[in-house]
Order: sequence, then C-alpha cells, then structure tokens
Amino acid sequence: MRYFLGMEVARSRKGISISQRKYVLDLLTETGMLGCKLSDTPIKAKKMTESDGKPVDRERYRRLVGRLIYLSHTRPDIAFIVSVVSQYMHSPKESHLEAMYKILRYLKGSPRRELFFKKGDSKKVEIYMDADWTGSAEDKRSTTGFYTYVWGNLVTWRNKKQSVVAKSGAKAKFRAIAPGMCEGLWLQKLLEELHITVELLIKLYCDNKAPISISHNPIQHDMTKHIEVNRHFIKEKIEKRTICMTYIPTREQLVDIFTKGLQKSSFKDFICKLNMINIYDPT
Repeated sequence: MRYFLGMEVARSRKGISISQRKYVLDLLTETGMLGCKLSDTPIKAKKMTESDGKPVDRERYRRLVGRLIYLSHTRPDIAFIVSVVSQYMHSPKESHLEAMYKILRYLKGSPRRELFFKKGDSKKVEIYMDADWTGSAEDKRSTTGFYTYVWGNLVTWRNKKQSVVAKSGAKAKFRAIAPGMCEGLWLQKLLEELHITVELLIKLYCDNKAPISISHNPIQHDMTKHIEVNRHFIKEKIEKRTICMTYIPTREQLVDIFTKGLQKSSFKDFICKLNMINIYDPT
C-alpha cells in the first residue's frame, strides 16, 4: 500500500486501485456523520433551486464543498452532485446543506469504493460525451459531461454547466463535443511525450445522430452560426482523421452519471461499468 496526498494506491495481480478511504472516514468524523444512516445514491431526485430554505453558514458550507471537490478527483460517482452543490457557495441554503449531508451518507456506505486500473491488451483512447438538455431548474442551461478511457480504463472525466441555453437537445450535445475532443487530443499528446504511440484513431462516442451529422456536414446552416468556431474545429479534426465520431446506443452510454441524478438501479449499474470496485472484496 502506498499513500500520496490522501490517496491510497494498492496493487494486485489483476491491476492497480486508487481510493481515498481514510480521507472519507476523516471527513465523516469531522462533520459528525460517522454514525449516520446510509444512502444508496449521493443525489436527491428533486432538483435544487437557489431560493430553497433558510441561509446557512457560508464558510462552513464552502469548506465542505472544497473537501468534496478534492474527493471527487478519485470518486467519479459523486462528481455530478458535487458540481451542483458548488454552484451555491455564494449563498447556500438549508436544502443545499441537506444535499451535502446526503453525499456524506452515501460516502459512509462506500468509503472503499475505488478506481480500478486493470491489465489488458486494449490500446485505444475512447471518449464518451453527452449533455443533459435544460437540466438546470433555475436557468434551463444544459450540463456537458464526458469521460475518457485509455487502454480500457477510466482516466479522466468532467461535467460542467454550459454557458448559454441550448434550444434543442442536439445543440446541447453538439456543444459537448469540442470539450471532449480537446480532452482526447490532450491525452494523445501526453502519451506521445511518454513515447507511447496511439495506433488507432481516437473514437468519440455520442448517442445522438444529429450532432454527428452537423459535425460532418460542410454546409453552413443558420442553426449553427452561433457555434461556428466549434463546428470548424470539430470538422478539421474529423477530416484529418485525428478523431472519429461514432454513434452509440443510449443504453450503452454511461455519461448520464456525470450529467444528471439517477435512480438506484441505474446508478449502481453505471459505477460497476466504470470499474469502480473494491479489489479486497471476495470474488
């Protein structure tokens, strides 16, 4: 076992795992939540708004958000809800603090959940992207989400509220393509600096055919004028065969865990597919 900045690294014959078990337990102790009831998911079904409840201690709220943001670097299962609660640091209310406590109750039941990097023969870089159209209850902005697989393992992930309101689901998803592509290109450059050659095209998967069509279509439409820079950037990378865009059925798209709250069954299925396991569990 090795420790680095609060992260625990463990090796086995099957691969390497990274967790923050001690960090989670310390956080639960500091917040008085070590004996709390467990929660199956980290997020409430009801969407939060800025005016929900009475004001709470802003400094305490911000400290807790900061702790959770650091934890989310190894816990993609809480990345979405942490990004949501971080939007209310300027004026937190009771409902926002309750959402934080729900995250802590979820962590109490899964302190050893960890990222697992398995050995394999895959030599691919893959990007999965999506967007939750009008997901914000307050301003109807969509949330971009993507994650990347390198050699068959989850390496990076991100979710972010889009800066403008998208008029359709296709446009919301199209806006999510460029950030995903940039992440893939950065990973390719990183691998090259490590003298590791990416032999195959980087694949970017999307579960909506409309954004893929816009990306390949050289004709300028009125509907794409406001996203013209992104469209040309995406088109250039496709034409140079740097990245290949591929359709994927919605049932195989796991990015929903980074863009919206999920029901218990879907949530558990997603985290298993993202290789979030405990290597010490009996098999």
